[in-house]
Amino acid sequence: MMIKNIFDVASSAMSAQMVRLNTVASNMANAQAVSTTKEEAYRPLRPVFETIYGDQTGQSGLSTTHVTDVVQLDREPVRAYRPDHPMADEEGFVYESVVNPDEEMVEMVEASRQYQNVLETVSTLRTLMARTVMMGQS
Repeated sequence: MMIKNIFDVASSAMSAQMVRLNTVASNMANAQAVSTTKEEAYRPLRPVFETIYGDQTGQSGLSTTHVTDVVQLDREPVRAYRPDHPMADEEGFVYESVVNPDEEMVEMVEASRQYQNVLETVSTLRTLMARTVMMGQS
């Protein structure tokens, strides 16, 4: 990945936060999911971030981050006795997902704030660039 300017840094950072928001959306959509077996039970997803340092980007001095993978968290599903559920096994148990909605909301707020911070930085940079160009025309 070649980082040439601040806009490349912003693009990479915003893309990473979008992946983070998408995993939160997937987790929230499956928060109440149940399964017949432990292996099939939904487990929350998390993106794995990697920092790309300035010395890896052609000595530009700029650093950024990107997502290298999306992994399932290693959490045990909850075995619940619900004999009336259509997915219950022969003993009347289902396996519930281990998504914690509160934790997901924190992830969502944090990712949204990070995305917004990068967007504001780019907006400020564009404004300063426009003002600099206007100074040269006076």
